[in-house]
Amino acid sequence: MNRFSNKIAALALAFLVLTAVAAHADRKPKKKKNTDLSANPLASVNSKQPDKELFDKAMLALKKGRFDVARLDLQTMLNTYPESEYRMRAKLAVGDSWFKEGGTAALTQAEAEYKDFITFFPNAPEAAEAQMKVADIYYQQMEKPDRDPNNTERAELEYRNMINMFPDSTLVPRAKQKLRDVQEVLAERESEIGLYYESRENFGAAIARLETVVDTYPLYSKSDQALLGIGDAYAGEARRIQVQANLPGAIKERLHSVYADKAAEAYAKVIVRYPMAPHVEDARDRLVAMNRPVPEPTQEAVAENDAEERSRQPLRFTGKTLDIIKHGPMVVEAVHVGEPSLEDPKRTLAPDITKQNIALFNDAVNASRPPAAAAGPITPTGPNEPPRSDQPSTVPLQLAPPAGSSGVSAEIVSAPSGPAPTAADPNAVLKPVGPANTAIPAAEKPAEAPVPVNEVKSAGATATDINAKSKKPKVDSSEESSSKKKKKKGLAKINPF
Repeated sequence: MNRFSNKIAALALAFLVLTAVAAHADRKPKKKKNTDLSANPLASVNSKQPDKELFDKAMLALKKGRFDVARLDLQTMLNTYPESEYRMRAKLAVGDSWFKEGGTAALTQAEAEYKDFITFFPNAPEAAEAQMKVADIYYQQMEKPDRDPNNTERAELEYRNMINMFPDSTLVPRAKQKLRDVQEVLAERESEIGLYYESRENFGAAIARLETVVDTYPLYSKSDQALLGIGDAYAGEARRIQVQANLPGAIKERLHSVYADKAAEAYAKVIVRYPMAPHVEDARDRLVAMNRPVPEPTQEAVAENDAEERSRQPLRFTGKTLDIIKHGPMVVEAVHVGEPSLEDPKRTLAPDITKQNIALFNDAVNASRPPAAAAGPITPTGPNEPPRSDQPSTVPLQLAPPAGSSGVSAEIVSAPSGPAPTAADPNAVLKPVGPANTAIPAAEKPAEAPVPVNEVKSAGATATDINAKSKKPKVDSSEESSSKKKKKKGLAKINPF
């Protein structure tokens, strides 16, 4: 039994070996891979020239990631064969080797090589490719919107240069899309700063940032939110004016009306320009609350904004997660239709907004003042016209003394504001009453009073007489009678009185 099993196994093994040999005999021999890159589109022939050999060797090293070897072969070819038909592609390949190597230093060297290529071959079709890669260098180094914007701003400049310098290149559509992505990042940065200022009630700075976004980057995915922020900032300015305690009511009303008009204009622009945006209903609600008319967008505006919104890629959960891990910004919400802005950004600065507010305040103050009198000579009022504050009357006001009075009259004279006039003023309101000669006579010396006849002139008392003690004069008993000296008789002696 075991011998039978061994025979069967041997037959099966022999069958498998024969099958494998037959299959190997039927297989066609594999051709050797063409690694010499002789079929180059620039040559179109299988040439074995020395410059071609060096160029192919460099391209093979570049493909395998041996960048230093590739650059050495390319520089050897350029120095040895300066008139070679491959010199243009070799010069561009040197920049590609630095570009693919990566790193800050390598990318800087790649930019220099591409700039040199554009300088030496400005009319070549590869010049547009070189300029495109210069812009891609800064695109790869872009930071998030809340980080340093230098690389982002430089990428915007280089993509604009590429589109303006080579408008007929086949790379223009790709450059425009890259430019939309870059402008999305720049607009996001400005919008975040403006909304932060608005949260801190710094309305002037918020309006400046948000107006820059709206004017410079109309394809921004959150332009409706930026316009809504502008309207809210102006509404905040209007509320701030209303609570000012040291402003007159007329000035408050004028300024409040101006700021309310600006806020309503921003809300209306959201509805007219971005009718399919997410914040359109918020703008409508604000206009209704302000008792302002709600505009209706045109069919062209609806179709244009609908195409913009449909071209955007929604930001999903995976995209948000990658945004946290990824070094560069997330641009999935950038629009894919429409023409990006090719002009320099028109920035609105906060000092400009402050100057506008000062001008509005001055206009409100001047509007609350009464109109100034027309310049020209002042004509006095007539005799039968009531006197006015700005024109004197020709009829003087005189008060005659009433009948039976002592002849004393009263006159009303206005105090002159300048020097005393030397002649009669024809425009004087009141004229003086009395004789024409108003000179005051010189004061006369009063006469001396007569001396009384019956009065004795007393000599002046001396100090000795005043200080001396006065003595009582003696009584002459012979000349006057006195009860004290008369002798009492009889009962008179008893009477005490």
